[in-house]
Amino acid sequence: MTRTSNARLAGSAFLVYIAAGITSMVLFGRASAGGTVAERLAAIDQNRAFVGVVELLGLVQCLSALVLGVTLWAITRDEDADLSMLGMLCRVGEGLVGVTSIPETQRLLWLAATRGDGSLDAGATNALGAYMLKGDSSLTATLFAVGSTLFCYLLLRGRMIPTVLAWIGVVASVLLVVVLPLQLAGFLHGAVTMYVWLPMLAFEVPFAVWLLTKGVKG
Repeated sequence: MTRTSNARLAGSAFLVYIAAGITSMVLFGRASAGGTVAERLAAIDQNRAFVGVVELLGLVQCLSALVLGVTLWAITRDEDADLSMLGMLCRVGEGLVGVTSIPETQRLLWLAATRGDGSLDAGATNALGAYMLKGDSSLTATLFAVGSTLFCYLLLRGRMIPTVLAWIGVVASVLLVVVLPLQLAGFLHGAVTMYVWLPMLAFEVPFAVWLLTKGVKG
């Protein structure tokens, strides 16, 4: 494909990725609402259709990550083939690791359906439920952040997009590279782990629109 085609496909994949991610978070939050683990499992059992949609959206995100890895590599490979390849591998790894969350959701649905039927006692059900509902995505997010840092750096170095936009991408990506491993190791919790994504959102939406409308400079 041409650079223009890759840019437009990447812009579309960015928007699909963002929309699927936000929608899945909102749907799962509503489908698993409750004050205790038992209440959340009961809510999941009652909202199995919503959870099924979340699984489909997760698959869409994984496929979008693969598309982004390939298209961004195609756009930036002439700037630095090695760094571009590493960025692609990070985004592809993100997509492949993310697929493993789908079977986890299936097991959560099983646990919600079998609660109270004697298969497991209440203590075991609550312990397993608490673990599964934790839903830590720091590993896949770290792969995303490293790949994003590399691609944004190459876009900045090659002056392929507006300098200000590229710098926002670099800063937002590096911030995640610093914070996400700390979250994965258990040193960071709470609201900061959500707010740290706002700069990335401020970059990716305008970047996606730019790719769709303006493309990248050769």
